Amino acid sequence: MKKIEGGVTAAQGFMATGVYAGIKKNNKKDMAMVYSVAPCKAAGTFTTNVVKAAPVKWDKKVVEESKFVQAVVVNSGVANACTGEEGYGYCRDTATAAGEWLSIPADSVLVASTGVIGKQLPMDTIKAGLPILKGTLSHSLEAGTLAAEAIMTTDTVSKQVAYEFEVDGKKAVIGGMCKGSGMIHPNMATMLCFVTTDVAISKELLTKALKEIVDDTFNMISVDGDTSTNDSVLLMANGLAGNNEIRTASKDYEAFYEALKAVMTELSKKIAGDGEGATALFEVKVVNADTKANAKILSKSVVTSSLTKSAIFGHDANWGRILCALGYSGVNFDPEKVDLYFESAAGKLKIVENGTSTGYSEEEATKILSEPQVTAIADMKMGDAEATAWGCDLTYDYVKINADYRS
Repeated sequence: MKKIEGGVTAAQGFMATGVYAGIKKNNKKDMAMVYSVAPCKAAGTFTTNVVKAAPVKWDKKVVEESKFVQAVVVNSGVANACTGEEGYGYCRDTATAAGEWLSIPADSVLVASTGVIGKQLPMDTIKAGLPILKGTLSHSLEAGTLAAEAIMTTDTVSKQVAYEFEVDGKKAVIGGMCKGSGMIHPNMATMLCFVTTDVAISKELLTKALKEIVDDTFNMISVDGDTSTNDSVLLMANGLAGNNEIRTASKDYEAFYEALKAVMTELSKKIAGDGEGATALFEVKVVNADTKANAKILSKSVVTSSLTKSAIFGHDANWGRILCALGYSGVNFDPEKVDLYFESAAGKLKIVENGTSTGYSEEEATKILSEPQVTAIADMKMGDAEATAWGCDLTYDYVKINADYRS
């Protein structure tokens, strides 16, 4: 397995594009399309927020009931959430119109939206953008980048990654793109993520792999503790790698699984590191916990702590906040056995041993915490389970961004 350049167009048979259609006021790209030249098996995970956006409902139905999927149409600027039957009808209208332009069934078209909640989609603009999207579709890596840029809202950078690996003696690729910067605290999904692969694999195993990996990647990130109404991860597999279809938990399945996990882990970290107003990616590793479930709870408790996030922003080794966050997580442990470390490109420092300070150098700690990627490690000394969560620091700019998001 090796990392390669690209995103959703890296796998064979996938095309993409991103354009400015006129939804946003700032002339930035606001519509994207991903298209496969061959029908795809599809899997998806979606927000568990009771308030679900119309496209989430549409896509869940398509993934579960349609014979195949072949395209995704995404708009940014308007979330199409809390829009009732009219909003759901617009999903159907978008899929129908896209299907006509692409000569594929409407129920093979997935749709996704991101942006302001409560507004109806400007359907005249959406429909006018579809032929532009079709006319600019391309297999090129640049086209994948255009699509990744078009789905951004408050993101400061586009997010994409691809990996190449081998199954059944054939070269295969998995590539993906995502967006997310605020309202990030996923539960079975992330803001918006689209993953493409040319592997031939059964729908059952495709779904199994996606759900398991989401739980260890996107469900382990948090920017602000808010679970979005639009969270969706969509995975499409068109089988053009030419391998014999993966139908059992074989070595080929393991190779696919590891490549998919690598893609989704990197995309998760890109979202966490690009949290609204963030200056640092904050990683929390819990090691030697009694169970993996408890390790996950502990690591997420620390990564979501507003006080800890603020300390990371201030480059302050305020380890008491970390121990406190572990303590209110709901997991039982002996605080007098816990060791804590800070680590970054500037070095690694043990700051707590058996629940008390090591008398570490504050100057060295500040140096370590001043890097753009910072890791806190908590050794629970209870077993051999571990988990990692990703987040970011909490800055003044987070409030500024969200105070005037609609204006």
